[in-house]
Amino acid sequence: MKRIAHNPRDDWETRVESKGFIFHTDEGQPYWDESAYYHFTSSEIDQFEKATYALNDMCLKAVQHVIDRKLFDQFQIPERFIPWLIQSWEIEDFSLYGRFDLAYDGIHPPKLLEYNADTPTALIEAAVIQWFWMKDEFPQLDQFNSIHEKLIGAWKRAQPTIDSRIYFSSVKDHIEDFMTASYLRDTAIQAGIETGYIQIQQIGWNSRLKAFVEMNDAPLRHCFKLYPWEWMLRESFSSFLPLNTTRWLEPPWKMLLSNKAILPVLWKLFPSSPYLLPASFEPMRGSYVRKPALSREGANVTIVKNDEIVEETEGAYSGPYIYQQYFPLPEFEGNRPVIGSWFVDGYACGIGIREDQALVTGNMSRFVPHVFS
Repeated sequence: MKRIAHNPRDDWETRVESKGFIFHTDEGQPYWDESAYYHFTSSEIDQFEKATYALNDMCLKAVQHVIDRKLFDQFQIPERFIPWLIQSWEIEDFSLYGRFDLAYDGIHPPKLLEYNADTPTALIEAAVIQWFWMKDEFPQLDQFNSIHEKLIGAWKRAQPTIDSRIYFSSVKDHIEDFMTASYLRDTAIQAGIETGYIQIQQIGWNSRLKAFVEMNDAPLRHCFKLYPWEWMLRESFSSFLPLNTTRWLEPPWKMLLSNKAILPVLWKLFPSSPYLLPASFEPMRGSYVRKPALSREGANVTIVKNDEIVEETEGAYSGPYIYQQYFPLPEFEGNRPVIGSWFVDGYACGIGIREDQALVTGNMSRFVPHVFS
């Protein structure tokens, strides 16, 4: 594992914008950063792939454990939604994708930091933009990246169960979410599926039809939502969700895996796994990370080393918290990478790398491409 400095392409902004990636810069600073790249060996890529399959298998077993033991209180899931969640799991509601965030130092096996199982972003960067960067700069090398092809294949597999237009939805005026939802919509179109787009704020409830509806009051039968389940459950219309008028992606059972409460459950079930860090619902001693069970984008994280706080991030989230053993990220001239390993429709199919000079990876931590040989 190496981080190698590299000259950005002279017209890199134009090139990435031509692929639909328009949020490449934030306040004058590049979010997409091709001034460096990470180079892996093929055996290291094999480790990411192996770890991702193992983690997915453990996560599915953890979902069954939570359901069997009725541990929903630990996940802050209101009681009225539990039968609906269980039904979604038992009928094997289709799941499209997720992203395992891994710490990897080139020495130890990859360690799970958290699982973005519901609304993972940094997708266009991983699936498309870094691929074309490699083709321009290092066509003789390879990249762990079949994300785009696997997404199209997933839609093709799901197509027989999609009996009407599928809508893609995101929050109004949030460009990253809109572009991510639009990219996923494009992969569905390439698979031959009829699609539409609707802002999450435009989804309505028709009491006469007893159905969620789009702008023309037609029932919304299928919807991919780039909107977290924990937010949806607390909206004013949430009492209608269990009526099953709409088939949602990601499915309701994924709300267990997108919740950081899954980390202590995984550790309890699989304490000998080389891919897990000790995690608990109770405070730890020594060096650990405290995270709200329901939080996003590195907000409200506290890092403690030898019982002293060394970094805290701001945000709007609060407890309950989970505690996870601190695993230092490798450092390359002050840059600390996190490996995002993508899992699409049962396949480990690529990685994207976010790096920051802070200890906590946040919303605008830079995305850096990779190659392997």
